[in-house]
Amino acid sequence: MTSRADVLEAWGAHLAHGRRRSPHTVRAYIATAARLIGQDTCDWASLTRIDAADLRRHLAARRAEGIGNSSAARELSALKAFLAFARQQAESDRALPRLRGPRVKKGLPRPVTPDEAVNLAVTVEEDASEPWIGARDRAVLLLLYGAGLRIAEALSLTGAALPLGETLTVTGKGGKQRVAPLLPVVREAIADYLAKTPWPTGPADPLFRGAMGGRLSQGVVQKATARARVVLGLPPSATPHALRHSFATHLLGAGADLRSLQELLGHASLSSTQIYTKVDAATLLDVYRNAHPRENAD
Repeated sequence: MTSRADVLEAWGAHLAHGRRRSPHTVRAYIATAARLIGQDTCDWASLTRIDAADLRRHLAARRAEGIGNSSAARELSALKAFLAFARQQAESDRALPRLRGPRVKKGLPRPVTPDEAVNLAVTVEEDASEPWIGARDRAVLLLLYGAGLRIAEALSLTGAALPLGETLTVTGKGGKQRVAPLLPVVREAIADYLAKTPWPTGPADPLFRGAMGGRLSQGVVQKATARARVVLGLPPSATPHALRHSFATHLLGAGADLRSLQELLGHASLSSTQIYTKVDAATLLDVYRNAHPRENAD
């Protein structure tokens, strides 16, 4: 009989290998499924009997624990995917529960200015415990801002990307590859880091290494950025991921078309890219409000 552990292991393997989800997503989706199952013994057949009322009770309990609309919507999406997988495993044609998630107001990404992006990179370098670590963190942040990479994409790079040229082949979500441009300042920052790092960088080695030589983790970069933004007086929204938003917003403001921007960002859907038109409009409105001589007139 299939055990609870077997179910969760199969679900994780499906996400990691069948769907090629990131390790972070795999962990989150397994935890979501585990909460639904609880500690009860289960098999694929029993999971197909979970209906909309069961999901509604489960999500109500989760809301009572304090999760918001966005988290509840993500959890429901993950649970539906899990139950769809369970039906495949059980070879069941039972319909999936029909349950609509809570409405989520989609917020606009908040870009940082070009000066703020550069200042973040310089400050993390100055704040580092060792020169090579400072050079590493500066190179990572400039790569996010200068090439529009996701932080996971940057940290998954290996020495196979060397020597660096004017472009970089990036493997994004779903294993899809795209070509990202590399500005001279970004190439110089990475070269400076490579000249200072005590670790070798062979083709199979991580390009960006942690203090002990393993692959650099996202949390280390996020913490370094958090310390830097406090020093600079920047808001909590000034995160490593905000640098990618800034890359997109500034390119759009300079005249880049949406299709080209979609390719540069690695978005599967143009609708994901279109949000940046709203960001750019919001940025222009801020400029207008701050600069127009009649804005603050009585």
